[in-house]
Amino acid sequence: MKFQDLILERQSVRKYQAKAVEEEKLRLCLEAARLAPSASNSQPWTFVVVNDPELLKQLAPLSSGPLKTFNLFVDQAPVVVALVLEKPKLLTELGGRLKKKEFPLMDIGIAAEHFCLQATELGLGTCMLGWFDEAGTKKLLQIPKNKTLALLITLGYPPEDYRLRKKIRKSFEEVVRFNGY
Repeated sequence: MKFQDLILERQSVRKYQAKAVEEEKLRLCLEAARLAPSASNSQPWTFVVVNDPELLKQLAPLSSGPLKTFNLFVDQAPVVVALVLEKPKLLTELGGRLKKKEFPLMDIGIAAEHFCLQATELGLGTCMLGWFDEAGTKKLLQIPKNKTLALLITLGYPPEDYRLRKKIRKSFEEVVRFNGY
């Protein structure tokens, strides 16, 4: 698949088949994320894979928000990956403070997108979740309290009839400037 086609095909999938993700495909997605670039090669991440059905049942309500109206599809996903933010290298941390930049968060975003693009190429669907009960999820997944849980990603097979949505984005001219703002 050409890269442009992959970009056009990757979308947030919010419905999944009751079909397990093969371990080989899961490992390829995790390897793509692991190989993502990061500031000073800090690799400030740990990926916690949740594929135990009982644990997934407990995790799903932690993603639905206080009114139980968000991410109601999480209970369909056969896999959820939690991206835990780890301490970056000292050089990255100091550079981030000086420049007022959150390099580890950028790094997590790059790793997450590598994961999602690899999944798309393999015929899998993903959805990145920023809304979840962090304390409850950390407790459930035994993530130390002093760690930050940056993101959850659902992973699974979209239904056969799941349609590719047209990407609605700002125009090229609205978001691109050459040689100055």
